[in-house]
Amino acid sequence: MAQVTVRINGYPHVVVCEDGQEDHLQAMASQVDDRITSIKALGQSGESRLLVLASLLMADELHDLHVEMAALREGVPAADKEARQRLRRLAERAEAIASDLETNQ
Repeated sequence: MAQVTVRINGYPHVVVCEDGQEDHLQAMASQVDDRITSIKALGQSGESRLLVLASLLMADELHDLHVEMAALREGVPAADKEARQRLRRLAERAEAIASDLETNQ
């Protein structure tokens, strides 16, 4: 097993992974850090809150990908109406996060 030190929000974290997976682990940590950076740009602070919001954003993206994959497996093309609805939901979530960030400053 390999040990990799990843940096998230400026803090180092030692993580164990399978040999050969070091670059993949670094890439995943970079994705988490990118989301935290974007959340911080909205004025949010607090380590645990940043991690929770970043986790929720990534979980939401993962959920959307699962829905899309299921539709593709069933041979159902993504309809324009569904895409518009999804974009509307994403915009609403982004606005809610921004509002929450403003409220908690």
